[in-house]
Amino acid sequence: MSTLDRLTADLTTALKARDTLRTSTLRQLIGAVRHEAKAGPVERELTEDDVLTVLAREAKKRRESAQIYADAGAADRAATETAEADVVDEYLPTRLTQDELVALVDAVVADTGASSMKDMGAVMKEATARAQGRADGKALSALVRARLAG
Repeated sequence: MSTLDRLTADLTTALKARDTLRTSTLRQLIGAVRHEAKAGPVERELTEDDVLTVLAREAKKRRESAQIYADAGAADRAATETAEADVVDEYLPTRLTQDELVALVDAVVADTGASSMKDMGAVMKEATARAQGRADGKALSALVRARLAG
């Protein structure tokens, strides 16, 4: 069962359970996935990786919004955004730990034979592919930069 099929099935379950938070979050996620499919000159069929990328982007948006609301003193809105992000996280693959990220970057640097910052693009491309959406690009970039600089 694809992630989009799971979202749709879970939406039906949430509707029957009258779970308003989950229902609205799943509707927004399905809408975001459909919007991504229609983006561009021609509507296209999204791959599983494309769907997971959209979901990761939606989770990140919600976490950033929660932080902004918390900083502004709107704790209730921050809690709602955090709860929505938690719903989105249920559909994402488990994140790599810091140790796993370090091991991944070390392996990619060794495999590509990278030795300087000039090789960062090639290392990032390979590391991103191996991480398969389980790592934050910013954290991955920082580790690659540290390995190649030092």
